[in-house]
Amino acid sequence: MRATIKPGTVRRKLIRAIQNGLQAHANKDDASIMQAYMKSEMPNYGVKTPVMRRIVKECNGDHPLDSLEDFVSTIEVLWRNAKYREERHAAIDLTRQRCYDAFQSPDLLPFYEELITTGAWWDFVDAIAPHRLGEILLAHPSVMTKKMLAWGKAKNFWKRRSAIICQIKAKERTNVDLFFANIRGSMSDQEFFLRKGIGWALREFSKTDPKAVLRFVTQHRDELSVLSKREALRRILSKDELKKFLK
Repeated sequence: MRATIKPGTVRRKLIRAIQNGLQAHANKDDASIMQAYMKSEMPNYGVKTPVMRRIVKECNGDHPLDSLEDFVSTIEVLWRNAKYREERHAAIDLTRQRCYDAFQSPDLLPFYEELITTGAWWDFVDAIAPHRLGEILLAHPSVMTKKMLAWGKAKNFWKRRSAIICQIKAKERTNVDLFFANIRGSMSDQEFFLRKGIGWALREFSKTDPKAVLRFVTQHRDELSVLSKREALRRILSKDELKKFLK
């Protein structure tokens, strides 16, 4: 899987510290609510995101990962052996610690691909694509543009959703050609999470360039789903204008 990254040492003290921290803050009532909301077979501890992030930050401070190889190997084990949903979110949150920014490069794409394709649900994908993939794309545009164009044509729709939403935080730095190309590649697909992702991405970009979004949606109004169009134009048109547009 990791052609360019050698196996490192699995830092099990960090993994145990995170697991123990999550277990210590478990809440059965919240766990059942969270699992029902996520419609997931994987159980929850019932630990809310701010608490999970505090646990990860504290544990990482006590047990830092000194090398790229240890970073990848340790997070892979935490992810693959996770029995609770928060353990996987903790794995993702480790990748977002600022002390590991220097590790982020296109070499990590196979690593993130595993998290996205094996996680295969919107909460994991949406935590990875706009942050990790998006930031690597901005830092390495030449390599990552080609990679994200390929992901935009992938059979796996979570990879396609990732390619569509990876620039949500790019604002004025958005690669517009890549952005619209990946939307065009999936806009006729019936998959709900693609339609929702397209609408979300267009809505966010409308904060930066509303004219470009309106022009694109108008040009492709017969190909885009109602869901995508509604989400895309929510910030551009009034309720009455939007209702008329969607008729």
